[in-house]
Amino acid sequence: MEEVEKFLEMVKESDNIVFFGGAGVSTESGIPDFRSVDGLYNQQYDYPPETILSHTFFRRNPKEFYRFYRNKMLCPDAQPNITHKKLAELEAAGKCKAIVTQNIDGLHQKAGSKNVLELHGSVLRNYCENCGKFFPMETILHSEGIPCCDECGGTIKPDVVLYEEGLNQKTLEDAVRYISNADILIVGGTSLAVYPAAGLIDYYRGNKLVLINKSTTPMDAKADLLIQQGLGSVFSQIEV
Repeated sequence: MEEVEKFLEMVKESDNIVFFGGAGVSTESGIPDFRSVDGLYNQQYDYPPETILSHTFFRRNPKEFYRFYRNKMLCPDAQPNITHKKLAELEAAGKCKAIVTQNIDGLHQKAGSKNVLELHGSVLRNYCENCGKFFPMETILHSEGIPCCDECGGTIKPDVVLYEEGLNQKTLEDAVRYISNADILIVGGTSLAVYPAAGLIDYYRGNKLVLINKSTTPMDAKADLLIQQGLGSVFSQIEV
């Protein structure tokens, strides 16, 4: 495919790549995109995911929040796929300067990437809201009802940005800096529908905006190179 050949050539020639990714990066690792309709979800819950994963719902109905969170948001057995691995290789080779991700699964780091900017936090980090004690994902996974701190009895909250909550300011500023200075900005596996994250692409000043996504996005017309394929099939062809 001509577009993929062009993309591979661009990657080969650049040493200042920034990758901006969404849920589509991890679907090939078996992590479901909770926006997609799935019958199991519809049978089990009385509210849409966006409602359950909101700050208001977490406060008002933490027990139901955690029921959904354990069932749908935690995938302890998920492993990095070819896209995660190739990005880690590109970073190790000095070509990829940063990964800006909307994902909360920690798979980029698991694959070996060091400079990962997590816009929406991570399921691997959890804190007591009262005393600040840290808890790993396993604590949430193996708890029942509302997980409580073993030190002070406070509620444990995932270090994940819920709907209605603001993004970490430093993470945002770092993302803007990397994106605005990038030679190539590769955008992959995201519908570009969630703001403010999707708006970060507007900071890119170069002329090598590569958009790789199976479905159409609001930014397709702005892309310098548009590849409507799965990420894995494209990234598997990168030779580092």
